[in-house]
Amino acid sequence: MTRTPPPARKYSLLALAWPIFIEQLLHMSTGVIDTLMVSHISDDAVAALGSANQVIILFVVLFGIVGIGTSVVVTHHLGANDRPSADSVAGTAIGVNTWFGLLSSVIVYLLAQPLLTVIQLSPALQSYALPFLQIMGATLFLESMIQAISAVLRAHGHTRDPMLIAIGQNIVNVIGNSILLFGLFGAPKMGVVGIAISTVFSRILACLAMWILLEYRIHLKIKLANFFQFSSARLNRILNIGLPAAGEQTSWFLAFMTVTALTARMGDQQLATQSYAMQLVWMIVLWSVAIGLATEIIIGHMVGAGEFDAAYQQLLKSLRVGLIIAIVVASLVALLAPWLLGQFTHDPVIIAAGVTLMRIGIVLEPGRVFNLVVINSLRATGDARYPVLMGALSMWGVLVFGSWLLGTHFNLGLTGVWIAMTLDEWLRGLMMYRRWRQRKWLKYAQKSREGVESTVLP
Repeated sequence: MTRTPPPARKYSLLALAWPIFIEQLLHMSTGVIDTLMVSHISDDAVAALGSANQVIILFVVLFGIVGIGTSVVVTHHLGANDRPSADSVAGTAIGVNTWFGLLSSVIVYLLAQPLLTVIQLSPALQSYALPFLQIMGATLFLESMIQAISAVLRAHGHTRDPMLIAIGQNIVNVIGNSILLFGLFGAPKMGVVGIAISTVFSRILACLAMWILLEYRIHLKIKLANFFQFSSARLNRILNIGLPAAGEQTSWFLAFMTVTALTARMGDQQLATQSYAMQLVWMIVLWSVAIGLATEIIIGHMVGAGEFDAAYQQLLKSLRVGLIIAIVVASLVALLAPWLLGQFTHDPVIIAAGVTLMRIGIVLEPGRVFNLVVINSLRATGDARYPVLMGALSMWGVLVFGSWLLGTHFNLGLTGVWIAMTLDEWLRGLMMYRRWRQRKWLKYAQKSREGVESTVLP
């Protein structure tokens, strides 16, 4: 006879979401702040930094293979009131991601120049990007640990602690950037290299703070054995969610990097415009990310407790909230775009092109909400493979091909690229929503629930 768990712990969507939004905003603000400060050097430096950061972001997404799977599996066990199994999954995840981060650090450091060549960066821009990428790449293992620990904390409902760490990290980063970029207090003016050193130092402090919170908040002590002895059963459950999820995200970033390579062929000015525009877009996207992650936590607990009807309704509620926020924020950013872009550059051509892209964003961002919120919910139920299969078809068939067709072949430039982005987001989003309404995820949720029950038998 199975033991019936208590009802899933009740969480408020916005109470979980707003700290996640602040945390993600501050993490992304690191790139915005770096870009703003580097703009005092030149637009070429900004274009180089933006391109190098795409390589870093790609590897950060790969760390999500473990992070995403960990969050879902841990919430399932917590929803079933099975704390020992949740802790075992967390220990495995942190150990595995640490080794993955170390391997990634070695790869990026040794292959920095070939990676920049692959994304079509000109030799002039590589002179800025190469030292930045080598320094940032060599310390990627810090980000891998931060991601794993943050996933565990969020699964336990502690979304404010990562936010507070992000605040501190940004403060340290701004101070370090100012000192090393502008040569304050007698320090040498180190340019882009100084930006990289400052960012790495702030990550070291953030990583240490995460380890302290892991024990302080949820009393979880990671042992040395967690780094050398991995349970294949626990790792398989994590990867069954994490691999398809990270596959979908990796496919998007590879597709976007391909689009960036197409943009680079349009000229350095177009590439700089894309870099500035993407900094503003992330301000909108992060609200959808926060709503999606908060919904994933809630639905994960509901699945663990067997509350499938409640999970279905929760997604619909979250989607309404996400759409309202995205439309309002995208409209505000479009309205303020001339002023916002003017903080980065004084080039009137770049500003005018960026304003056009932000206006397209009013139509684009609601489509992205469907992807970010519904896909997170599907993962929380265990239905992780459908998003990557449908996503890959649309990303490469609509986003990449459409960007080439409209942007290059029909000579619409960045406007054509962003029209293709809009079509891709809406196609994928509506397909995900259809999947949820048809409840095809239910069989995966029931299977996940059965897997949890097998660990809590008397």
